[in-house]
Amino acid sequence: MATAEEQVVEPQEQPVDKGLKSGALGLISSVVIGVASTAPAYSLAATLGFVVAAIGLQSPAVAVLAFVPMLLCSIGYSEMNKADPDCGTTFTWATRAFGPNTGWAGGWAIVAADILVMASLAQVAGQYVFLLFNSSIGANPTSGWVLLAGVVWIILMTAICYVGIEVSANFQKILLSIEIVMLLVLSVVALAKVAGGTAPAGYLHVSASWFNPFDAHLSAFVSGLVLFLFIYWGWDTAVAVNEETKDRNRTPGLAAIISTVVLLITYLLVTTSVQAYAGIGTKGIGLGNSNNQGDVLSVLGNSIFGSTGIGPTLSHLLILMVLSSAAASTQTTILPTARTTLSMAAYKALPSAFSRIHPRFLTPTVSTIAMGLISIALYVPLNYLSGGLIIADAVTAIGLYIAFYYGLTAFACVWYYRKTLRENARNLWMRGILPFFGGLIMYGAGIYSLQSDWVATNSYTFWTVPGLHWQIGGSFLIAFLSAAAGVLVWIYCRVTGPAFFKKQTLTRATPTLVPDQS
Repeated sequence: MATAEEQVVEPQEQPVDKGLKSGALGLISSVVIGVASTAPAYSLAATLGFVVAAIGLQSPAVAVLAFVPMLLCSIGYSEMNKADPDCGTTFTWATRAFGPNTGWAGGWAIVAADILVMASLAQVAGQYVFLLFNSSIGANPTSGWVLLAGVVWIILMTAICYVGIEVSANFQKILLSIEIVMLLVLSVVALAKVAGGTAPAGYLHVSASWFNPFDAHLSAFVSGLVLFLFIYWGWDTAVAVNEETKDRNRTPGLAAIISTVVLLITYLLVTTSVQAYAGIGTKGIGLGNSNNQGDVLSVLGNSIFGSTGIGPTLSHLLILMVLSSAAASTQTTILPTARTTLSMAAYKALPSAFSRIHPRFLTPTVSTIAMGLISIALYVPLNYLSGGLIIADAVTAIGLYIAFYYGLTAFACVWYYRKTLRENARNLWMRGILPFFGGLIMYGAGIYSLQSDWVATNSYTFWTVPGLHWQIGGSFLIAFLSAAAGVLVWIYCRVTGPAFFKKQTLTRATPTLVPDQS
């Protein structure tokens, strides 16, 4: 008999079947993809020196605190995936929560961030191919040979993504194994030399003060935090392959959370060990030496492992590690982008061609190939603009997009589940409070990144506004042009395919109140 009481029904969406190979990935494969997508070795090599320059000895503290918003946002991803395991992730969830225009903007942010980082990943991969064989060509990241090698890497990684998710996952396991093992060896040997007093002059003993963020100035701390957010970025790929995962409502979200924890342990160990070994001085191998900031790990590897015995072999393995890291991230950057555009096309938010699936490989065809071709088309001109320095600005520019779509997903979780938050303490914390604060931190970091990118001296390149003598940072300009390109594509899609924007293909869906029949 019906009563006057009402109860909240948990939402459970039915994603459109896009033809992907379901059940292909387990938890371990999903975690591997999530961790590999962040490219730990590449990210540390390219960013750790700048973090130390900004924050000094408190770098380990920043590594821990930057983990917090990532963990909070990953909880939001996990909760949203339980209700709607759709490979469009932010695009789909933000559309359901806030409407088509907001959802489309979230999808574009994923695409823009992934495309902008591809030039840097390809350049590092191409450069390290030559460094692996002690070729002087690797010393010039903008040489034609490095460019050619980078383009070949993009083509190779695109092909692997094209032929199947299982091939991609197995390839990632090999690359990530090399990466994690070598980072562990590097850290252990560095700490052993510090403990034994055989590290070079300037080494430091690990101190508890390194883990105290209050010992740093606020502005420096925020700068270091924003840099570390980039280092953690990428774990959401574990969720982007949700439609190809076993137990897709649960496994992808759990893999995302586990990935962030694995990254925390890795980054904290490496940051602490190399800071103790090298110190933060501006001379020699010190992490404060601006000459080392572009590639911290290869410089430290030669010193830590030495030039005798197995030292040279380990140094080469370290180079192979950074190469495999960049290659792995190139592949796992193509994966989520192709699936985002696949989902957008399936719901008619992009031209239908992007929704095509290979009949045998069960992977996105047009979406995968388009990602590879667009990445090459952008990488080649960027390699020659401003001596290639603009590639570094492109990497900086993606900070805004990372903060936007991570934060948007967190807020979508809160709004989507708003009617169930008071059901119990778990719902309140896991679907409300924790994702909400994760989103707030992300948007705070995004705002800081935006104003920082505007300042010309914070970029490698800049643009002078004619007649006004204003100088605008290259990072800001790249972020702006990417957003402008998004607006143009959005207008085109609204005109040529209005069904999505009229809420006819993907609707808002939140828990609804129904009478209690008990």
